[in-house]
Formats: sequence, structure tokens, C-alpha cells
Amino acid sequence: MKRAVTQNRRLVNFSVTAVITVCIASLGACGGAETGPEEQLRLWVGDAEEAAETKERRKLVNMISPAYADARGGDRAEVENLLRAYFFRQSSITLLTKIEEIRLYGDSAAEIDLTVGMAGQNESVLGFSADAYRFQLELERDSDDWLLISARWAELGEELR
Repeated sequence: MKRAVTQNRRLVNFSVTAVITVCIASLGACGGAETGPEEQLRLWVGDAEEAAETKERRKLVNMISPAYADARGGDRAEVENLLRAYFFRQSSITLLTKIEEIRLYGDSAAEIDLTVGMAGQNESVLGFSADAYRFQLELERDSDDWLLISARWAELGEELR
């Protein structure tokens, strides 16, 4: 009897090990090739959009390089302050983002042109505000993460600054 129980345990352990091995191998196969730079950038934009709509300022700031600088003289700290003020004024935020073009420079640098419609509920007379902007973002890959290093933007119909 003792021998039968020991053999059953071995069979169960072998079966569990086999199932785990097959699952791990299947997950590796299902993952396919590593995500390419363009897809990573599209995911980056989606993550930024989601973070803005949920007012996750820290997450957005972590997507910006410490060396960020823009043509208006802004730096990372200034962008963080702008986000803080915007999130404070809006009780809810909705973004409609359209990626116009992604330009890759090797595997470590890129520019993204996008249009963003922004709507927010607030305490203003109308109770909401809405704007549309064009952005040109410059990003660099730092290890596995893409970081914003510079940006130009303007209201729709105006020149980028």
C-alpha cells in the first residue's frame, strides 16, 4: 500500500512538472517575436493617454527623461507643474488621440506626430473645457523604456512651437 501511494505521488509530481513545462513553453511560443519599436511607441502613447485620463501624474512624469527640454524653455519640472495644475482644475479628463506618423531613427530614437482632442469637466461656467492640439514628440530609448526628450505643440491650425 505504501509503495502504491509513493508511485502515485511520483506520477502526480511528474504530471504537474510536465504540465508546467508545457505551459511555460506555450507561453513563450504564444508571445511570438519581441515587440518592435513602432509597436512599443504606439503602446507608449496609449499608456500616456490612459495615465492622463486617470490623472496619474507620477506615471506620466516617469515617461519623461530627466534631460527633457523643449523649444519654449520648459524642462521636466515645468511639465510636471503643468500636469499638476491641469489635473487639479479638471474633475475628469477624456482624450481622443490620433497618431499621424511615427518616424524611427534606428532602434533608439523616434519622433511621433499626433493630434489630441482634450475634454475635461470642471467648475467653469460651462462645466467643461475642450481643446485640440497637434504634438510633435521626440523620444529616446533608455534601456527598454522610451522616454520623452522634447516636445513641440500648438492648438490645431497653428504652427508648432
